[in-house]
Amino acid sequence: MEGITKRLARFIVETDGSTIPDEMFEHAKYAFMDYLTVILEGAEEPLAKKLITFAETMGGAEQATILGSQCSKKSVSQAALINGAAAHALDYDDTLMSFFGHPSVTIFPSLMALSEWQDKSGSEFLTAYLVGLQVGAVVGTCAGYDHYMKGLHATSTIGHFASAAACSKLLGLDFEQTTNALGIAGTRAAGLKQVFGTMCKPYHAGLASEAGLVATLLAKDGFDSASDIIEGRQGFLHCLSGGEVNEEKVAALGTEWDVVNLAQKYHASCHATHSPIEASLKLVQDEKIDLNDIETITLGVSDLALDVAAIENPTTALEGKFSISYCVANALIRGITDQSAFTDEKVNAPEIRALMDKITLLHDENMDMVESITKIKTKDGRTQEQCYDIMKQIPSLEQKAEKLTSKLFGICVPIFGQDRTEGLHREIVSLDKIENMKQFVEEQNF
Repeated sequence: MEGITKRLARFIVETDGSTIPDEMFEHAKYAFMDYLTVILEGAEEPLAKKLITFAETMGGAEQATILGSQCSKKSVSQAALINGAAAHALDYDDTLMSFFGHPSVTIFPSLMALSEWQDKSGSEFLTAYLVGLQVGAVVGTCAGYDHYMKGLHATSTIGHFASAAACSKLLGLDFEQTTNALGIAGTRAAGLKQVFGTMCKPYHAGLASEAGLVATLLAKDGFDSASDIIEGRQGFLHCLSGGEVNEEKVAALGTEWDVVNLAQKYHASCHATHSPIEASLKLVQDEKIDLNDIETITLGVSDLALDVAAIENPTTALEGKFSISYCVANALIRGITDQSAFTDEKVNAPEIRALMDKITLLHDENMDMVESITKIKTKDGRTQEQCYDIMKQIPSLEQKAEKLTSKLFGICVPIFGQDRTEGLHREIVSLDKIENMKQFVEEQNF
């Protein structure tokens, strides 16, 4: 039997878009809508500006658009890096648990750059995204929970493979070239969670996207690599995760599409904060708890949540995104959890701090991944609780469409205006009919 690297390469090469269920393309369109939404806001972040400055210093061909820059163009690799980092800058992008991270920001940037440069169609673009996402889901499942808990940022490490797979599909690489592209991307895979809370976290997304693109272009030109980069004795799984090939997941290639399990964000913070937010809001609403009557709030969370989102005393907007206590207090008091909730001033507001003082985070071994249980004790001695898991309570496609359309308009209308945002929405929902992605980018004047 072929190893997993070659089996993934064969899946990439042999998958025909016509065999993918139509519903998957609809999911992919809304994933793309969410990507554009978060990058158009993230493009204004300082790290995006610094990466653009660096690209201008280095020079290069003007091949692909830097989104949010009014059609400024850089090389395809620079565009993938900058757009990937900008899209993850606000930590407002989607998550996939089988990926153990944020997949779309590692795939769409490289695909957009290549599609614009090589005049690819919307259908080819979406097919490549679905293929790349599925490869990332398989590699992530094999790498497993321990990979992430060791301190490796899976958005980056797994993202290298996802981007390479998507780009290889888009450019039509053959089996040998695709195998090499995975090998080249795999040997570059890196990213440490130690940098969370700094510009390097979103930089990881850009690095993964750029690395997959470069790996594909090199492989297309005959650059070779190991044909067993994932499963080899000194390969990815052995050295970076201790995981093993999940045969059930590999066997489902072509019949299982993890895009249906994408969890988009409706709060502008780390996804490990979302279940505590939802559980707390639901409990207060259902039980009609007056915030002034709260004596204590205990949040039972997993070791993963404590690992990535348990900053006890955040003082900056970015730290607030990784503080479950702040996110819950903010949601209960203000009821606003979009990007406007994350400023230095709001994180340090006295009324927020007063409620945070009543919040305790505890490790609950019964909580899975990002699942959380909220227990509120009121001053009259009553204790009530609510459990929530945003990764298991994912909205239907119809609900996602409504939520993500609202998110798009909420962010883009202040930037583009109502009419232009409506036009962008129409183009996205009919993306599979677009004949030329370069024309799409130019007409939208990103």
